[in-house]
Amino acid sequence: MATRRNKASRKPARKSRQRRATIENIADVPWREFPEHFGGALSKPLVMPETKGSIHLDHRISCYQPMAYVAPHTHKVQEQVYHVLEGEGTMEIAGKRRIVRRHDVIFIPPGIEHAIYNSGLTDLVFIVVTSPTSDDESTD
Repeated sequence: MATRRNKASRKPARKSRQRRATIENIADVPWREFPEHFGGALSKPLVMPETKGSIHLDHRISCYQPMAYVAPHTHKVQEQVYHVLEGEGTMEIAGKRRIVRRHDVIFIPPGIEHAIYNSGLTDLVFIVVTSPTSDDESTD
């Protein structure tokens, strides 16, 4: 006979939000400067819980003006992929810096301090995909 899970051990239900498939042109999404992003480090939140009700993915396109950057930081449980589309910058991973440019793909596992800087002469444009959407260790 199957046993039922104790009600106390169940995780709280996620806030329900109507989720549906969407198509949206990137031009229709406004630019935002997220916390700890400086000097014209702008992003368009394309798919994230607040915009699409996504559960597992946060997908953004970012455009950093010359000298813009995100401060060094670490994620507890989130993985990130950066895909450089245009420009040139500096990626700092665990204290080591490396030049990144068009078509470079960077993978950052949880627990690794990282930052990205536009060290070039033109805008640095890249996609960032983060999973899970929350860095709270208690979420799935």
